[in-house]
Amino acid sequence: MKAAIIGVGKVGSLRLKILEKSKEIKKIYLVDKDRKKLSLYPYESFSCYTLLKNKVDFVIISTPTSSHFEIAKFFLKNKIPTLVEKPLASSLKETNYLFNLSKKSKTLLFVGHTERYNCAYQKIRKIIHQPYFIECHRLSPYPYRSLDISVILDLMIHDLDLILELVKKREIKRIEAIGAKVLSSHFDIANARIVFKEGLIANLVVSRISKEKMRKLRIFSSSDYISLDLAQQKIEIYKKKRKKIQYKCLSCKNEPLEEELKDFLTQIKKKRFNWNSLERACLALKLALKIQKIIEKK
Repeated sequence: MKAAIIGVGKVGSLRLKILEKSKEIKKIYLVDKDRKKLSLYPYESFSCYTLLKNKVDFVIISTPTSSHFEIAKFFLKNKIPTLVEKPLASSLKETNYLFNLSKKSKTLLFVGHTERYNCAYQKIRKIIHQPYFIECHRLSPYPYRSLDISVILDLMIHDLDLILELVKKREIKRIEAIGAKVLSSHFDIANARIVFKEGLIANLVVSRISKEKMRKLRIFSSSDYISLDLAQQKIEIYKKKRKKIQYKCLSCKNEPLEEELKDFLTQIKKKRFNWNSLERACLALKLALKIQKIIEKK
């Protein structure tokens, strides 16, 4: 297949490395307004994405979030399968428009929620039953990128997406949230507490001004406690057996970006689109926007 990456910043360059290794890819085009970035790569390149209209089988959009809507709209209208880095768009209106356009044009719209493909998460996803408390910590040093959006849309949205899969009934009773702008004009740290109607409570902490990186989930149920380190791809399970606690430690190794690309390409080739995946990505974004609005009101 012929592919294009639009935006060759940090995330775009990571996507490019994965494409270069794929046997499925025949040709790669690059698009970026910065000609200096494009000069670093030995691929045919353009400064405007509209020139790709009749050249590619799919595109990957790795530009700032504020430009996602216009670019994705162009390719969906031209029936070209599109992978967009999360978050899908900047607003609820744009999100709904792209979702409906994807369905109307019968064209794959795929949102880059890479943590779904983390092998550690894949292992625990199948063994969790009726959790009553989930705690998430996602911290990183100041990124000097994605500063056109808040830390809620940049980092917290990953964990919101995972929680929405673990919670079978997604009705929310109430949300409490707080945040602060520290180095950028958007929220750089935030905390949200979500109470679901079925009783589950999720507590999420995010920061992009931390000294160290952290991507951890702690999941509590009546029979076990699971600690999940997504960065190290390590799982610790404490399970109640009669009157004793059994401890088990598991680890695995995979490259989530590679697994995500495989899924994307498989859906294109087989023309079997996973609309549930897109719907969940939209729900995660809507929840993130709601949390952001609650903090803004304060």
